[in-house]
Amino acid sequence: MTDLSRFDLVVIGGGSGGVRAARVAAGHGAKVALIEEYRLGGTCVIRGCVPKKLMVYASRYAQEFSEAAGFGWQVDGARFDWPTLKARRDAEVARLEGVYRANLLGSGVSVIEGRAQMLDAHTVQVGDAQRVYGDHVLIATGAQPSQGPPIPGYALAINSNGFFDLEALPARVVVQGAGYIALELACVFKLLGAEVDIVVRGDAILRGFDADIQTHLLQELQAQGVRFHFHRHVTAIEQHEQALQVALDDGTTLAGDCVLGALGRKPNTTGLGLERLGLHLDAHGAIAVDDYARTAVPGVYAVGDVTNRVNLTPMAIREGHAMADTVFGNTPRTVDHVLVPTAVFTTPEAGVVGLTEAQALAVCPRLDVYRSQFRPMKATLSGHHGKMLLKLLVDRDSDRVLGFHAIGPDSGEMAQLMGVALQLQATKAALNATLAVHPTAAEEIVTMRTPSVRHNH
Repeated sequence: MTDLSRFDLVVIGGGSGGVRAARVAAGHGAKVALIEEYRLGGTCVIRGCVPKKLMVYASRYAQEFSEAAGFGWQVDGARFDWPTLKARRDAEVARLEGVYRANLLGSGVSVIEGRAQMLDAHTVQVGDAQRVYGDHVLIATGAQPSQGPPIPGYALAINSNGFFDLEALPARVVVQGAGYIALELACVFKLLGAEVDIVVRGDAILRGFDADIQTHLLQELQAQGVRFHFHRHVTAIEQHEQALQVALDDGTTLAGDCVLGALGRKPNTTGLGLERLGLHLDAHGAIAVDDYARTAVPGVYAVGDVTNRVNLTPMAIREGHAMADTVFGNTPRTVDHVLVPTAVFTTPEAGVVGLTEAQALAVCPRLDVYRSQFRPMKATLSGHHGKMLLKLLVDRDSDRVLGFHAIGPDSGEMAQLMGVALQLQATKAALNATLAVHPTAAEEIVTMRTPSVRHNH
């Protein structure tokens, strides 16, 4: 066993939240160590947001090619090669990991490779040969795909991590789950040419999203040929000759070359030794923290998906930054977990910020709903079937915009900018006074004048 190395801050986990906390703390003059057992960058960079978005871009070329003919282009003979995409995507991920490492080292952070386990509130064992001591310890180990209930043959399925290991495009895919990860990857498969069946335990997709978003996106995906099986559970997966046979609880059998399980994610807390600290975990294995990322154990903090609050990369980054400023920068800061812009990178994509209609009604009974559904200008020549949805929720009494919901091209970009507007407590009158940019889809945000629905609960 080597001598105990001492640090002001020991960060466990090299994902977005941990890296940001480490760099900011070091910038405040702290001596910082960061421990990571796999690759720097975490889920987002290595097997999440970044490589997924690259796959989404690749899949959308199929639609672009199909629409190009309406604008006079001849693109016959276009051919997709999965291995080429995989190689280029993996090379970009490796480059980004190198950037993360260089930035950490350039900030003066000591990077330690290995599996971390807490021995007490300040001592962390790394592998078999090293221990480090931290006056403060930050747990930023993220989350991992949930396995769901055990069923016969589950080992034949892949999860969202396994998606990035696929060496070829499967011809037929069965997806378990209807959250944003399941739907995003299902769209990638479908647009690249696979047949896709989605098995949904409930009666709707994108649980927790606005009802109009759920309905509109479902209709768009069904129009693309994605098949949905609602109120169904996968009961078994069997290898049958060259294909997989997926049994559902109603006796239906689906054939696939790949089964993707995307049934949510769970905090990465197993094996960290947290039970030695008496640290409270909830039913999902998440670490409970206060507004300043402090756990119930003095000196131990947690940020990001391991706390299971708002599981988004920008939120983990903001939490990590705030923790470092609070503890080492003499600038106590909390993070707003309510107003959260987000995007779902299906095709078409969804962008939302603020309250859903149901949530808004619970706090503002006099609610005006502005809704516009239209064919994008591009589709007038391309012939594409898709329609765009834009929706605003406005408190009639204060005129404040409480929610923005969109489906269609660039909806994620719109949600980012509308997030600024809602952060500034924009009113509908302010939107009405804003000059439209024409011709754009986003101009509908500032030109909708008449409510589609006026609630008076």
